[in-house]
Amino acid sequence: MKNYFLIAKVISLFGRNGFVKIELFSNFSEHLNELNKVFIDFWGDKKVFYVEEVKHVGNAFALKFKNFNDERDAGIFIGRDLFVAKDDFINLPENTFSFNDLIGSKVFQSSAEIGIVTDIFTTPANDVIVVKKDNDKEFLIPLVLEFIEEFDPEKKILILKKEIAYDDED
Repeated sequence: MKNYFLIAKVISLFGRNGFVKIELFSNFSEHLNELNKVFIDFWGDKKVFYVEEVKHVGNAFALKFKNFNDERDAGIFIGRDLFVAKDDFINLPENTFSFNDLIGSKVFQSSAEIGIVTDIFTTPANDVIVVKKDNDKEFLIPLVLEFIEEFDPEKKILILKKEIAYDDED
């Protein structure tokens, strides 16, 4: 899994011309129009698919893959995860990372470990990380760059800024 970034999941068909609606899992939306290929996992094997067109639909996106021209063809993608190759990330700006990088990361604030990232979900306002403490209690932190002092995807360490308060009450 090291060579790929999980960016989205296909959630439904969109229209009748082979488009599929996707749910983005990462801060990748501004790069979707530059996307020319994705990898989709079929039973543990990543297969490459070429993106023919990207549509912005409300606050979601729809993709059309080359040679998948109707509902029947595109139906095989429903429920599948979309990945991009790490090599395709070479020209991405700093502070671009995938959800895979964050999950399992230790979370620190003022050099004290406060928990581990166990999940991430998307809300209309922004993505939210779920942090689990040693006592199995969970708390939520909005995933916004203003809250993050540093993130090291190699060491799986996320450091929050000192001023960020989080609610770890019952």
